[in-house]
Amino acid sequence: QVQLVESGGGLVQAGGSLRLSCAASGSIFSINAMGWYRQGPGKQRELVATITSGDSTNYAASVKGRFTVSRDNAKNTVYLQMNSLKPEDTAVYYCNAEDLHYDYWGQGTQVTVSS
Repeated sequence: QVQLVESGGGLVQAGGSLRLSCAASGSIFSINAMGWYRQGPGKQRELVATITSGDSTNYAASVKGRFTVSRDNAKNTVYLQMNSLKPEDTAVYYCNAEDLHYDYWGQGTQVTVSS
């Protein structure tokens, strides 16, 4: 089992920045990749960014160049640095971790970008 706890969401004006954190605990040795997903109002959950155990990263086209995913293995934490935020980035952001058998999810953190 893996437990994930997100933090760092909030309200920001368009053009501003936020950094989300996701602290992992439990059977973290089994994790292959971690990442961030988001679900906006009336929308399906979508991938934002992922990072593998080998530090390979992948981004949604809508956030590439504005968001950066990174990890601190010593702290078992993954970060999402979000710059140049837009109102359309407003969503609940979820941390995700996957091993060979399961997907694990955090409880989500709200990000609201005002115009």
